[in-house]
Amino acid sequence: MTEAKLSRRNLLLGVGGAVVFSAAGAGAGYAIAAGQDDAETPQAAPQAGPAKYRSRPDLRTLPDVTITTPANATAPGYIFLTPASGAGLWGPLIVDDKGSPVWFRKVPDPATVAIDFKVQQYQNKPVLTWWEGTIGGTGGQGVGQGEFVIADTSYREITRVRAAGSEQADQHDFVITPDDTAIFWVYDPVPYDLSALGGPADGVLHDGVIQEIDIRTGKRIFEWRARDHVELSESYAPLPEGDSAHLPYDYFHANSVGLDADGHILASARHTWAVYKIDRKSGEVHWRVGGKKSDLTVDEKSKFSWQHDFRRRRDGSYSVFDNGAGVTKEREQSRGLVFKVDEGAKTVTFVQEFLHPEKLSAPTQGNFRELADGGSFIGWGQKPYFTEYAPDGTVRLDGHLPLDNQSYRAYKAEWAGAPLDQPALGLHVDGGNVVVSTSWNGSTKVAKWRARAGGQPRALDQTAEAGRTGFETTLKLPGTPEYVVAEALDSSGKVLGISSAIPVRV
Repeated sequence: MTEAKLSRRNLLLGVGGAVVFSAAGAGAGYAIAAGQDDAETPQAAPQAGPAKYRSRPDLRTLPDVTITTPANATAPGYIFLTPASGAGLWGPLIVDDKGSPVWFRKVPDPATVAIDFKVQQYQNKPVLTWWEGTIGGTGGQGVGQGEFVIADTSYREITRVRAAGSEQADQHDFVITPDDTAIFWVYDPVPYDLSALGGPADGVLHDGVIQEIDIRTGKRIFEWRARDHVELSESYAPLPEGDSAHLPYDYFHANSVGLDADGHILASARHTWAVYKIDRKSGEVHWRVGGKKSDLTVDEKSKFSWQHDFRRRRDGSYSVFDNGAGVTKEREQSRGLVFKVDEGAKTVTFVQEFLHPEKLSAPTQGNFRELADGGSFIGWGQKPYFTEYAPDGTVRLDGHLPLDNQSYRAYKAEWAGAPLDQPALGLHVDGGNVVVSTSWNGSTKVAKWRARAGGQPRALDQTAEAGRTGFETTLKLPGTPEYVVAEALDSSGKVLGISSAIPVRV
């Protein structure tokens, strides 16, 4: 597999496909006459087919999000997804509790997919982070070649983070620490004698490597290698055989990394069915839970397999997304699992589990996170569902992407986005009215929209207002004015942004 050399072009992330709306200062926009499907644009017209959003026809194949259990006393915030598979657009996607898009950015060439899209803190400010690149597999399961993106609240790219050395940053996780360092996994294929396991003497091993990188300088400040601490005999993954015998043996398959309350590292390895607490200075394993060589005795209800996303919770317990399925199926349902670790007694005891009403089994991907109000949120990975739970396990929101889709993880978090571009505007004539369709990709403060129209761009005395009704809001203006602009307003009526003045074509 050839290395994907991602572009470092200076992208304005809020644009997300600038050919389709008026970017700041560009003076471009849409004016769609009655019966027309294509937009008047100074660049290439969008692909054929009905427009989902007249103001953003480039998003006509953005996957729909369906809410099956409406929000009920949910935690504040938006839902963060990375749609992949199917015929729709791929990229980081924010939606609200009703499933309506808030922000989307298509991954730019040559990247093919976005993974692990979430809100973090960098330099004491909220940022968006995700992995962008290509993967040797489907839906984020294979080995990735790419880099991590950090963007600010205006969706501008701050920086990209890469692995140190010749290795490739793995897509599974990316954690910004309070020290403004980044911790993530690297998959490093190394020559390895696999004959003791029945493989070739000149085999290749995929080593799981943790790197901690200073984000500002790119300097590597910590590294840990799984093969120095975890024996190959601990793996549940079968060796490659036959014509594939010389492919790298992914014995460990690291898929999450983070920090415990004491600053040491927490890690998950899917193929050993184990989670680890690792000393952040010495690299020694304090303990492992699960798998063939657990250092602690695990009670029956706390046993997990093929798992993802190992985390510390605020009350001192730990959580993991227990897939329960992978190369083999060990449980009928995947679940969010909470357990307690008693280091003194060397025991692991069950606390709580969270199941999906439809008894979902997700053989790949997935995550399980505690929310700020004590609730929990699960992304079901290969099954394109997401579910929010009250602390007692009651479902208070459930939804999904199209069933031919996947999202490696799903998160819920508070976010305030303020894009620097202009609102987008689409027009068409319907009978004796001009129908104004307007949106602003990424803005979270818009409460209502105002359309202004008139005979000249600076003489717009006709107005119409409407409350925001989702990603795109539609207003009607009687008659056929020469020009129209759209103004985004906050809840107090303050103007947040104004589109370009667009001529009405009849």
